Amino acid sequence: MQDLGYWILNAIIWIKTNPMPNFKGTRFNNAHETLIWASKNKDSKYTFNYKTMKTYNDDLQMRSDWYIPICQGDERIKINGQKAHPTQKPEALLYRIITASSKPGDIILDPFAGTGTTLAVAKKLNRRFIGIEKERFYVNVCKKRLNKIKPYNAELLKYPLEIKQKRIPFGSLIENNYIKAGEYLYSQDEKHKALVLANGTLMYNGEAGSIHKISAKILGKPAFNGWDFWYVKRGNKLISINDLRKRVGDLL
Repeated sequence: MQDLGYWILNAIIWIKTNPMPNFKGTRFNNAHETLIWASKNKDSKYTFNYKTMKTYNDDLQMRSDWYIPICQGDERIKINGQKAHPTQKPEALLYRIITASSKPGDIILDPFAGTGTTLAVAKKLNRRFIGIEKERFYVNVCKKRLNKIKPYNAELLKYPLEIKQKRIPFGSLIENNYIKAGEYLYSQDEKHKALVLANGTLMYNGEAGSIHKISAKILGKPAFNGWDFWYVKRGNKLISINDLRKRVGDLL
């Protein structure tokens, strides 16, 4: 692949938690397969939903060793009691691949479609897809399978974690009249308040600083994200300045 100009991003090791035994006992049990993730070239733009996959993995960075069982049970397609395909892939494997490396509406290509696992998962995840398969038997099996698949509702397929938030400085809230000089910002429990100065700094107990510096001082920490600490009063209601930042971001 490298000789053809492809840029290798990862070699994923699919570790089969329930591999088929080697009955002859003539070699090691084949308990893994290698998946190559590559881009067209070194400078190609590609999709990697890093934050999504980290959340998917209980807030731990997703590793390149994947423990997924082989296709089994009701998922295994059978015709007249026999396996329709000897190497039918588990949907869980393709679910992870497609979730990690594409967005809804993207096109998924499987040039060796077989019984259509890739296409079935792509349809479920609201991706467009192209499948290529030369065996008429597998084409028919694939068509029947796809007819049974219902895509997830679009509302369930959003990738909000991957949306990069615009960098909006606190001063932009003042410039756009979402916060006025002379107002106070409050901690959520209202035990602390700081005066907003015209230059975008806060005054708290005689010390001036940014929303981050002052919130860190109050909490006794070396650093803190002030967007998560401060609120402004509107009537009797506290509104997060982070919510105000999102409104300004929609304008810019």
